[in-house]
Amino acid sequence: MTVIDPHMRNLAGPPDTARSFAVPVRVYFQDTDAGGVVYHARYLDFFERCRMEWLRSLDIVSTTLVADTGVLFVVRSLDIEYLKPARLDDALDVDLRLEALGGVQLMLRQSVRRGDETLVTARVQLAAVSAAGMKPSRLPPELRARLAAWLPSEPDRERP
Repeated sequence: MTVIDPHMRNLAGPPDTARSFAVPVRVYFQDTDAGGVVYHARYLDFFERCRMEWLRSLDIVSTTLVADTGVLFVVRSLDIEYLKPARLDDALDVDLRLEALGGVQLMLRQSVRRGDETLVTARVQLAAVSAAGMKPSRLPPELRARLAAWLPSEPDRERP
């Protein structure tokens, strides 16, 4: 495991899979319902935080991306499965793997783990859109090349 900083980890996956990126998250009171269980919508925030830090680790900052290319990412679809609850004060790891990369879209697999337990999994499809008109926009070649380095090996790859 290569440590980027205490808050982000860039994990090398098994040789035949894409690399994975993870951020630690602590469950605070505002993340929970009256029973101390993480409210279902908070996982979306955890996933978003992981995606933003992953992009930042690739030197892709949203505000700079828009200023330099006129492109931004939006969530196009989300398929989420809640397996086990997280609770107040849990230490979690939120991770992602890039599954597929197209000209405009990318597909991510994300999960929330507590130790070895997987609590929540999701497939998140992002689309690049123009900031001005919110219309689909092809990924700039340099950006696409940075993202492509995170793809799984060819036989495992699918296109969104």
